Amino acid sequence: MVPTNKAFFVDDGPLWCLAILSSRLHLTWIAAICGRLRSDYSYSNTLGWNTFPIPTLTEKNKADLTRCAEDILLAREAHFPATIAELYDPETMPANLRAAHEKNDETLERIYIGRRFKHDTERLEKLFELYTKMVALPSPKGRGAGGEGAGDRGGCGPRRNAEQSAP
Repeated sequence: MVPTNKAFFVDDGPLWCLAILSSRLHLTWIAAICGRLRSDYSYSNTLGWNTFPIPTLTEKNKADLTRCAEDILLAREAHFPATIAELYDPETMPANLRAAHEKNDETLERIYIGRRFKHDTERLEKLFELYTKMVALPSPKGRGAGGEGAGDRGGCGPRRNAEQSAP
């Protein structure tokens, strides 16, 4: 496989980052912000990740999300050599993988509002509320996006494949 400038990766990021990137909450944001190319999402680290509001995470939050990410990875590994496409087919998704994602979503959503969201509209309402607060205040470094929801991303976040990003 030869990566293109559409390839993103997280190099050496904390495992809890996978929990956020794998969540329904993040996918709902991406669907609203990044758009689609045919039936696929067109992910952008600048539009999708950098604007995604993350509350300040406690060490317990990070530990809980790390455990969720581990459970997702272990569930995937249990079905080796199945491909990602096979694992995530809505009709045949393994029960343990579905359960791991449900637990991940519940854990993250409780961090945001103390309970599960009722639907995607409620997810987006909360995310846009946090985004508005996030961009309203200057960052401690004076570069914007320092309000509530900016969170400490702790080295977490997708980056573009640098070798392919030049025109």
